[in-house]
Formats: sequence, C-alpha cells, structure tokens
Amino acid sequence: MKQTANNLVAAGDDGSKSATSKTVDLSKVKRKNSSSQAQQRLKKVKEMLVAKRLQEKNQKLASAESDNNTGADASQKQNQRQQQQHQNKSQSQIKKPTQKLSLTPPNKLSALQQKMQQKLKGARFRWINEALYTTTGDKAFEMVQGDPSIFEEYHQGFTAQVEKWPVNPVDMFIKQLQARDPLVVADMGCGEARLAATVGAVHTVHSFDLVAYNDLITPCNVADVPLADGTADIVIFCLALMGTDFLKFIREANRILRTGGELKIAEVVSRVSDVDAFVAELEGQGFKLKHKDTKNKMFIMLDFVKVRASPAKLTANPGLLKPCIYKRR
Repeated sequence: MKQTANNLVAAGDDGSKSATSKTVDLSKVKRKNSSSQAQQRLKKVKEMLVAKRLQEKNQKLASAESDNNTGADASQKQNQRQQQQHQNKSQSQIKKPTQKLSLTPPNKLSALQQKMQQKLKGARFRWINEALYTTTGDKAFEMVQGDPSIFEEYHQGFTAQVEKWPVNPVDMFIKQLQARDPLVVADMGCGEARLAATVGAVHTVHSFDLVAYNDLITPCNVADVPLADGTADIVIFCLALMGTDFLKFIREANRILRTGGELKIAEVVSRVSDVDAFVAELEGQGFKLKHKDTKNKMFIMLDFVKVRASPAKLTANPGLLKPCIYKRR
C-alpha cells in the first residue's frame, strides 16, 4: 500500500510536470503568434507609409507640372499684352489727317453738285463743238488723236442733244437702207457707227470718224479715207460737214463713189443760209441734185447723184455753211 501510494505520488509528480510543460509550450506558441501578428501589422503600416509617400510625391509632381503650364500661359499672355501695347503705341504715333473727309459718296452727288457737273460738261461740249466747226479736218484729226477723251466728251454731249430732237436723221437713213438691196456704203463722220450696227448685216458699211469709238470705225480725216476710187454705191454725211474745209470732204466722196452713186447729206437748217447756193456749189463738184427735203424744221435732207469727177482745182467757199455754235449760258 505504501509503495502504491508512493507510486501514485510519483505518478502525480510526473503528471504535474507534464502539465506544466504543456502550459509553457502553449505560452511560447501564443508569444510566437503575437510576435507574428505584430510583424504583419508593422509591415502593413510600412506599406501604408510607402503608399502615402508615393501619393504625396505624385501630387507634388502634378502640382509642379500644373504650375509650369500656368507659368507658360501667363508668360504667353504677358507677351501678347506687350505686343498689343507696342502696336497701340505705334498706331497712336501715326499722324491722322486734319482735313475733313467728304461724307458724300463719289457716285451720289447732291442736287447742286449734279447741276454744277452738268454745267461743266455742257461748257466743255460747247468748246469742243466750236473747235471742230472752226478748224480744218486735218487739224481736228490731230487734236482728237492727241487726246481721244475730247472725242468721247463731244459724243456724250452730242448724245444729250440728240435726245431732245423730235427725230434723228440717222434713223431716216437707216429706214431708207433697210428697203434697199445690198450696197457698199461709206458713212462719213459716223459717230458711234449706228448705221453699220443696224444695217451692216445686209449692206457693206465702211464707218469713218476722227476716233475709233468702237471696232466698226476706221479713224481718219474724212477728207482722206482708205477706200479705192469708185468703190462705194452710197456716201452719207449725217451732220458731219463740220470743218472749214468741208468741200474737201465732198470731193473725197466724189472720188470713192462710182458714177451714178449717191451722195446723201443731212444738215442743220440754220447752217444753210442759202440752199440754192449750197446746191450749186456741190453740183460744181460733179454732182446732180436728185431730191431736196425741207419739211423738217430742224434738218434739211439733200440727195445727189455723181455725174462726173470733181474738177482738179478747188475754189474754197467756207461761207456756204455756217458753224453750228451753241449759245453760251
């Protein structure tokens, strides 16, 4: 019994030792686990710190880049402001005209300006008209060839005068030719060549004047036109016997007309003071009066036929036709 008890005591001691040992091992395990968990937490904290620092670094880089862009924009705007200021300064240094500009557009004249302009044009037309009527054909040709604007101004004024007429002699000649078979016509002093433009499809019309107002016209002195002898059927002078040597024009008409060809003249009534004397002079140049029309109050119409060549000698008689000079206003 005593031995058994002793054995039990011994066994109890061994169990106690074993339990103690297990308790110690468990404590070690707990300490080890606690240490591992602490290390993991520390690792996470370190990772969080690294991430935070990396984020802060990225934010600083982004902020720096933004500041750089803002600085560049600010610098560009500053340069633009400086350029604008320099430009404004340069413009301010330019001298402005002290003269007041006209508020009237160039093509919209006032009523008074229009009236004055018409008076100036009228005066200019009268001066040119008088010069053409009181000089020879060759000098008139030289004058307008030297300054073709003279011819243009004259015809503008002449057109304005024609609009006031009850009838235009050119229209009468056009009507006559429209009823005829094809002919060769010389239009002497043709102006704008309305005759050729209207009946040129039927007749061969040679248009002569001091200036080629258009492509239908041959510029020349009508005392010397570029046509061969006896090539024309009709020669027309429509208000065109303007020079002091107009008889040379008549003799040139005789030269280019065939025998039996027609000479047609329209003149202002006031120019022909003695119709019979005028007719007699033209008959002396190789023509025969065929028809005379004095019904119109403004114009006289004379039709002649060539019966022979003009005499070799010319006796000038400029007084047969008065110059057509408009009254000065």
